[in-house]
Amino acid sequence: RFRAAVSELLNIPKDQIRVIVPDVGGGFGSKIPHYAEEVIVTWASRRIGRPVKWTAQRSESFVSDTHGRDHTTKAEMGFDKDGKIMALRVKTHANMGAYLSTFGPCVPTYLHGTLLQGLYTTPAIHVDMTAVFTNTVPVDALRGAGRPEATYLLERLLDKAALELGEDPAELRRKSLIPPFDGSEAEPGYETQVALVYDSGNYEAALDKALALVDYPALRKQQQEARQQGRHIGIGLSTFIEACGIAPSAVVGSLGARAGLFESASVRVQPTGKVSVFVGSHSHGQGHDTTFAQLVGDQLGIPMDDIEIIHGDTDKVPFGMGTYGSRSLAVGGVAITKSVDKIKEKGALIAAHLLEASAEDLEYAEGKWTVQGTDKSIGFADVALTAYVPHNYPEGLEPGLEFSSFYDPVNFTFPFGAHIAVVEVDTETGVVKLVRYGACDDFGNVVNPMIVEGQVHGGIAQGVGQALWEGANYDEDGNCTENNMCYGDFRTDFSC
Repeated sequence: RFRAAVSELLNIPKDQIRVIVPDVGGGFGSKIPHYAEEVIVTWASRRIGRPVKWTAQRSESFVSDTHGRDHTTKAEMGFDKDGKIMALRVKTHANMGAYLSTFGPCVPTYLHGTLLQGLYTTPAIHVDMTAVFTNTVPVDALRGAGRPEATYLLERLLDKAALELGEDPAELRRKSLIPPFDGSEAEPGYETQVALVYDSGNYEAALDKALALVDYPALRKQQQEARQQGRHIGIGLSTFIEACGIAPSAVVGSLGARAGLFESASVRVQPTGKVSVFVGSHSHGQGHDTTFAQLVGDQLGIPMDDIEIIHGDTDKVPFGMGTYGSRSLAVGGVAITKSVDKIKEKGALIAAHLLEASAEDLEYAEGKWTVQGTDKSIGFADVALTAYVPHNYPEGLEPGLEFSSFYDPVNFTFPFGAHIAVVEVDTETGVVKLVRYGACDDFGNVVNPMIVEGQVHGGIAQGVGQALWEGANYDEDGNCTENNMCYGDFRTDFSC
């Protein structure tokens, strides 16, 4: 994407631009936009004929890198006599900052308004979204980008409704949860009132699991006992759903995007049986080298040490649309899988020739092709060598063993869950202590449990930070005051 932007802005042919990006640490949305400095440095280098390096200081980043979540919203939620949600009306003014960032307008619309169904059966939803320019730093994606804002809005309304209606917050939510469905022909996806179709979900089970994790009835009893002692314990409950695997191209195109949101991958089997995977999804802390290698290793039945993952160099990797919106595995991973399937399909033709059998009679498992019902087999490495030394080879079949694939999903994926936070507030000092936290998340197929668990812990920690301490404030003259944070200011006095 960066190469395409520089090519267009500076009128340089793409084949004359090489972008090399090593693993540069976390992003959380701030690495999605195109920044003026990137183009200016490129222009300056061409102008003076020598390399140019620019590094922002931390204070400069606070007033140049995009900020997130700046909505002013008025919302109303209506219920029937049984406490079931009947209608939602939302009017939001979303700050874009002083000028538009790359995905700025998409966040409150494409990624926020379309998630205001939440996990609930609300039959009537009206969303009025107005984007406004202000004097602030441009606003773009940040850790969820629009979806957390939708979740907060819905769950805050439900908490207020529970208080006014005199109902338990968990039970009020339960009354309006969408019934379970698995996305099959018998239980097709759930069509929302705000354009999306959820793929599958069992939302009540997630809520029940979260409640059981923290022993919700006992928590409520402890809360009442603490109040009698003059202590203030709060129990925060939230369900959520997120649209991940950001795509499809047809949808973003209808919104005016000037690019597709497919992903691509090339898989090259070397003569030795080692495998090189070239991916457009760039890693900045998500563990791509591990999870992508696991995908390939599991499908081919070969050790992960025999697999190298290559990304971040436009002279080597296929065209990619980026790592954001929880799309690397859901979109990029599928592109890899499609290429591996092609490898196995061609490999079966070579193996069948060597085994003097039909490709239809072969089965592939544990890194080898075996003629069903016999002990005749040939290993992956032997087939790979034959593909590059085709002395005894199927007639008419091209040598080599390498394939590329593109994947453009027809829909998002929709992970969901329920989280519960227990805090104690000192009403004299305002100090908040996080006493307990329970989370139940349904991610679908989990490739690497350890990485997923780490991402959940990191998300919870960052969420706690946003709720209690973080913000981007401006003084009366319109200057951002959060421009001198030092490492000692980061709060780490909590655990999850």
